[in-house]
Amino acid sequence: MKDFAGKTAVITGGAGGIGRAMAELFLARGMNVVIGDIEQTALDKTVAELQSMGPCTGVVTDVSSAEDVQALAGAALQAYGAIHIACNNAGVFAGGLLWEESIADYQWQMDVNVWGVIHGIRTFIPIMKAQDEPCHVVNTASMAAVTAMPYSGIYHMTKHAVLALSESLYHELAFHAPNVNVSVLCPEAINTGIAQSERNRPTKYAGDTQATDESAMVHQALADSVAGGIGPEVMAQRVYEAIVEQRFYILSDEAWRASANVRLDDVRQGRNPTFAPPIQ
Repeated sequence: MKDFAGKTAVITGGAGGIGRAMAELFLARGMNVVIGDIEQTALDKTVAELQSMGPCTGVVTDVSSAEDVQALAGAALQAYGAIHIACNNAGVFAGGLLWEESIADYQWQMDVNVWGVIHGIRTFIPIMKAQDEPCHVVNTASMAAVTAMPYSGIYHMTKHAVLALSESLYHELAFHAPNVNVSVLCPEAINTGIAQSERNRPTKYAGDTQATDESAMVHQALADSVAGGIGPEVMAQRVYEAIVEQRFYILSDEAWRASANVRLDDVRQGRNPTFAPPIQ
């Protein structure tokens, strides 16, 4: 896909971070943009600010709900008549020891990080396939999809799932809907609000979650990492380039790739997992 002007992009988790950066980039290239986000106040503020750049619509969306994602797509079609880019971008994080984290921790991250992408695929792909013109899906995973570190195992699991799902989707689209391409975005530490994911945690996921030394440690480490991370506009530019080039993998910097390569070597050689965090 190389022609962006007049086309429409839909972005979940679009009220901040990478989602907002993608919205700004697409608007700058003449697209209509529809943002879905669970946080009403942030969504309204973002849409009001972005409307000065071009046509922008906001829809309160809980991506764990198939009905909400379908309503988001319906709003995009009603407003602009088509969907050409769909970014399944919403994501959350909670960490700690795997045997101490609550069922609610597991369910919340699975419902947003994995089911959010599933609902996006099931909603947007049929629309794009029927349009029979160049379209593109971008699924946000993480470099956590190609590494495995302690104290964030649920998050790693969900992002591995997004990567595997996207790889299978790539082949299926090639066979059955060649007008639709897919990319998987694997960011490193990005200056976003993911370390404050709890601010948008619905009460249904409150469960018996309790703070522990390990959960406090990993959340502080994440907060420190993203505070010093690169700007989300860098990710948006990577996404744009991957769409133009029809490139599937949107990978991170060399430090994270080196960590991923250690894991791949563990698998290839059949050795036990190596603790190899990225060293900047």
